[in-house]
Amino acid sequence: MAKSELREYIEALLISAVIAALIIAFVAQSFLVEGSSMEPSLYHGQRLLVEKVSYRFREPIRGEVVVFRYPGDQRRKFIKRIIGLPGDEIAIKNGLLYINGLRLDEDYINGPTYGTYSAPTFGPVLVPEGHYFVLGDNRRNSDDSRYPDVGFVPRKNLVGRALFIYWPLGQAEVLTVPRVLERIEASS
Repeated sequence: MAKSELREYIEALLISAVIAALIIAFVAQSFLVEGSSMEPSLYHGQRLLVEKVSYRFREPIRGEVVVFRYPGDQRRKFIKRIIGLPGDEIAIKNGLLYINGLRLDEDYINGPTYGTYSAPTFGPVLVPEGHYFVLGDNRRNSDDSRYPDVGFVPRKNLVGRALFIYWPLGQAEVLTVPRVLERIEASS
């Protein structure tokens, strides 16, 4: 009797482990925010739920917060906001971001946007097909598409989109696309 009960527990545990592995591989997973590159939208130590299904059925949307495999080391994962879609022209001048010639007034970022540490301007650059231009919301402290080690992110490197913050509980919230980026999408 005890042997068959033990076997049932082991089988249940194995089935649970397989189901959990399938969910993590194909549906959703937790992601820990490390660093300050997404402040003030996301903070170090927050935990997010990242879903992996929607990009199998639709293209990523400008403004979505995504987790992607770092191009220089596929084992590392970064979290940034999609700013430029394939075919977009991106430029940064005088601390302001331009998408297809339209200036964005971004109220969701932490300070002005500059080109790189060594240059105050950036671009204009054209986002290649099958790639995305990503920026952190803390533009003064973000390793993102402005820098050659990240560059344009290939679609195949996108792990998924961040849906909501679930930890700490007091900071739980659904992540949304900033209105200024919705307006750019509507005018395209």
